[in-house]
Amino acid sequence: MKMLTKISNTIMERYLPDPYIFVAILTVLVFLLGVILTPSSPMEMVVFWGDGFWGLLSFTMQMVIVLAAGHVLANSPVFKKFLFSIASRINRPSSAIIIVSFVSLAACWINWGFGLVIGALFAKEIARHVKKVDYRLLIASSYSGFIIWHGGLAGSIPLSVATEGHPFAGIMGVVPTTDTIFTPYNLFIVIAIGFTLPFFNRWMMPKEEDVVEVDPALLVEEEQKFLPAEKTFASWTEKSSLLTILIGLIGLSYLIHHFATKGFVLDLNIVNTIFIILGIILHGTPERFLAAAQAAIKTTAGIVFQFPFYAGIMGMMTVSGLAGVLSEWFINISNDFTFYLFTFFSAGLVNFFVPSGGGQWAVQAPIMLDAAQSLGADYAKTAMAIAWGDAWTNMIQPFWALPALAIAGLKAKDIMGFCLFVLLFTGVIISIGFLFF
Repeated sequence: MKMLTKISNTIMERYLPDPYIFVAILTVLVFLLGVILTPSSPMEMVVFWGDGFWGLLSFTMQMVIVLAAGHVLANSPVFKKFLFSIASRINRPSSAIIIVSFVSLAACWINWGFGLVIGALFAKEIARHVKKVDYRLLIASSYSGFIIWHGGLAGSIPLSVATEGHPFAGIMGVVPTTDTIFTPYNLFIVIAIGFTLPFFNRWMMPKEEDVVEVDPALLVEEEQKFLPAEKTFASWTEKSSLLTILIGLIGLSYLIHHFATKGFVLDLNIVNTIFIILGIILHGTPERFLAAAQAAIKTTAGIVFQFPFYAGIMGMMTVSGLAGVLSEWFINISNDFTFYLFTFFSAGLVNFFVPSGGGQWAVQAPIMLDAAQSLGADYAKTAMAIAWGDAWTNMIQPFWALPALAIAGLKAKDIMGFCLFVLLFTGVIISIGFLFF
């Protein structure tokens, strides 16, 4: 296994381009496929791309905030001490890989946005303390937990179909989470991955001579220097904790009200609210919070300038009908036994071009639900097959790795050699879940 991962890492480091180059290549590929495989003309494909270019603008801003706010929270004095207290107890590379994987899996099952950021921050802190741990594998392990997000409490597809009036309610009705998230096949997949993936990641540890360590000095955040308060109103407000206390009280009151009235509902907006409010409180003063925010925003450039290209690709895939063409290929070779498996595979393929759970569901649901009706297949299980396919190929799709990579200071090619084997390993478990449950 060590030799295979070494070969995989070498190939990825040599041939996997920067995420921007990757999305640019995907843009050209989808354009050409749309012209060849659909009735769309070249100019129509250009229009589809341009009209869709800003389709993820709201989501892009949410991701910028989840990354920046998570970074701000992690660099607060109290949170630093918390991460330090846990990381300092880990002294072996093997333990580091296993623990990071478990933490990431648990956090992503609760909420994917929370898990993406917390997993990477925890891994980065561990790298400061544990010697001879492969930094690439450590960050890949923190990202690998993202594989189970769509089978967890914040899965966008199972939560969507459980909502009154969802777009496909006329076909499949309202589907409770007992028929999706808490079914035997889904629980088998989640539990099997949850208890085996950390040890699989541990198994991928390189030989000692091949370990790529990171200099702990490179992970030390630059300490901000603050001057004493001047005798002006502006200086006083920047350095006073009064505004922090007031904003903190307002924010905490809202969060208490939210959970008291809606239950334990963690969508991306609530995660961002928690990160921001806690960041404000834990930094103590507006000056310290703003300094941390200014440093954090530098890590978001990849998201800001790459997500619009993915939105353009989604526009071409959906409006041209190319996503439907790809899905129908798998339907044509399916039967009542293999339908869920091939639905899962088709979703994994479409996810390369439409890396958004909600967007992919909107594209594939009409086609796959119609096929499910023809075969007498279960609508809810069909939806979960799409959900797991969407989550599965995220392991080798740089779109979702950008937040973790920005926090870690790595490039996609640094971790994708390991993530490829995570894809293969988890693909077997997910396939078993859909074939035999």
